[in-house]
Amino acid sequence: MSGTIAFIGAGNMASALIGGLIADGHPPASLTAVDILAESRERMRAAFGIKVFENIADVASVADSVVLAVKPQHMQTVAAALAPLLARQLVVSIAAGIRMGDLSRWLGGYRKIVRVMPNTPALVRAGIAGLFADPSVSPVERERAQAILGAVGETLWVEREDLIDAVTAVSGSGPAYVFYFIEAVRQAALDMGFSSEAAEALVMKTFSGSIKLAQSSSDDVTVLRERVTSKGGTTERALAAMNSAKVGSSITLAVHAAKARATELGDELGKAG
Repeated sequence: MSGTIAFIGAGNMASALIGGLIADGHPPASLTAVDILAESRERMRAAFGIKVFENIADVASVADSVVLAVKPQHMQTVAAALAPLLARQLVVSIAAGIRMGDLSRWLGGYRKIVRVMPNTPALVRAGIAGLFADPSVSPVERERAQAILGAVGETLWVEREDLIDAVTAVSGSGPAYVFYFIEAVRQAALDMGFSSEAAEALVMKTFSGSIKLAQSSSDDVTVLRERVTSKGGTTERALAAMNSAKVGSSITLAVHAAKARATELGDELGKAG
């Protein structure tokens, strides 16, 4: 188990993590949350039966781990309130773009920090999160952070903090790429005369089934693609059209653009304070 955990911020990702931890057997009594919005506090109480507070001081000093689940633009203010309460706690930040050095500075030099980039499939316990730990974080504390994020999916430790920007580009933003492609194929189905219901069924099952096949197969996805592509057939024609439009290279460029923006955000957010 991960000990007592205080969540600062009671939004969707905090709710996903709390729900996942409880489903994994973590006692609700060892989980607390803080949010300035009364409606968010009430929603969290009703959903999970945990104690929810308005002030950070009510929970942070007695927690083993503090999960910072607030919007990046609010992080400096939250860190200022949290800093005097820290002594031994592990701080887990899931705020996009906030670099460890900046967060540590806002926390008065505190270093027991794990920076995490989750993604939205965590909401259905199918996420993947990249993690990076400050050298002062012990192996036991790393396991604690991994257990928290592992409650909603898989985890991947990276060796350098700058790789968190790459995780952001690949898997943090990644669901949007998948949804974008689904939208395009669904529109093609509608254009061909299918009803909305039929188009949705065809496209969703094709995507989910293809992912399941790729995950269960020992063959690389390139091999799986080639097996669907008969010479002179419909798939070959479709892929030729995509290659002519440079769809593959455009997707690669898009992911690099996302990484560049993640780095820019880190620069922008770190200028504060």
